Amino acid sequence: MVSVPSGERSRGIGALVTGNLLGGVAVASGIAVGGLLLERLGGTSVAGLGQAASVLGAAVAAVPLAGVAARRGRRRSLTLGYAIAVLGGALIVTAAVVAQLAVLLAGLALFGVGQAVNLQSRYAAADGAAPGNRARTMSIVIWATTIGSVAGPNLSEVADRFGRWLGLPGLAGPYVFSIVSFALAGAVVTVFLRRPTAPSSTPSAPGSGQAAPAAPAAPSAPSSGPAAPASGEAVTSARAVGAVAALRWAAADPAARFAVVLIAVAHAMMVMVMVMTPLHMQHHGMSLQLVGVVISLHVLGMYALSPVFGWLADRIGAVRTACGGMLLLVAAVTLGFVAASAGEGSTLTALALIVLGLGWSVSLISASALLAGTAADDVRVPLQGATDAGMNYAGAAAAALAGPILAAGGFQAVNVAAAAILVPAVAAAIAVLRRGRAATKEGDDERRERVRP
Repeated sequence: MVSVPSGERSRGIGALVTGNLLGGVAVASGIAVGGLLLERLGGTSVAGLGQAASVLGAAVAAVPLAGVAARRGRRRSLTLGYAIAVLGGALIVTAAVVAQLAVLLAGLALFGVGQAVNLQSRYAAADGAAPGNRARTMSIVIWATTIGSVAGPNLSEVADRFGRWLGLPGLAGPYVFSIVSFALAGAVVTVFLRRPTAPSSTPSAPGSGQAAPAAPAAPSAPSSGPAAPASGEAVTSARAVGAVAALRWAAADPAARFAVVLIAVAHAMMVMVMVMTPLHMQHHGMSLQLVGVVISLHVLGMYALSPVFGWLADRIGAVRTACGGMLLLVAAVTLGFVAASAGEGSTLTALALIVLGLGWSVSLISASALLAGTAADDVRVPLQGATDAGMNYAGAAAAALAGPILAAGGFQAVNVAAAAILVPAVAAAIAVLRRGRAATKEGDDERRERVRP
């Protein structure tokens, strides 16, 4: 394991925090207007395809970026991702000018890679963190997205006016802001993330911050090979484990399986509801400015309390915290259904989006910590990439279905469909809890045997 001086680690965390702040501005600026731009060019039924293209791009990029991180280091992986997102933003602006739906979808797919980079930075922060501080370390970097993500949608109107001043069509201006923000994020990571943090060598017990025996290794290449160089460019063991092998390993471990499934379904639920909310609000006569406020509150829920949820996961266990996140997701879609059924205005819709963001945050942080704590060193980075790919594939499918569901059944149907997505995570949680009770019973039996005369 590479020893990283505290100054180097602090600078690296600072670079990740700054990059996530700028990346948050870029992503959120686009999210606020992406569906509206798609609706303008293709109609309501294809409005969800914009977010679908973005999350699909993030999904496709997740595994290759993890491969780059494993071979060349986190810095090169994150910088490459931000550069691809800049190219995507430029294509979106071009598509708005020439009014070409296909070009717009291609640009949104590349733009989505920026979100994949923002998410993978949480794993970069967790590399080398002590088991008892892993969730909190992740949550600090995730929290940094709060400022940018809340500011982004509220800049939509200003950015739109700026774009028009430049002679661009309406709704293209926010993507100009996104291009600049992604470029700055990439520059910060390139300059300051000189040494990645070192990975912790021992997985922790599910739901706790204590070290546990190493997990069984996934099928892999022989373990002989060079150790991580002193420059810190390598972030994982020299053994090469593919994404499929890593997922097979996770499928055999109930805690890892629960983490992988929960991350995917929580993201799918959030994407399905969030991407249709601006359309639902505009269809009911609400302004673009009000849409920006509601999306900002939603993003605030996603990131603002991340350190609290990280502390909670380290304190009471990742599994218990994750179950609380699922309860929040259920509450969110219930509120959204009630708001749509009762014809309520922005207040109840905003509350539903805030709770949805909170549920996503709790689920993501606790499941990511659980994943990092259960995976062996040679499995960790490939499994992280495969998990992020899975969450984005799930989000892409949810976004693609959201438009037709909204057109057919309204916002009520969108919330009902989102609730159904959670079922696999509930089943996986039950399996983990049953294993935990069985392990507790086995431990009690062993203690009774030891004290028996």
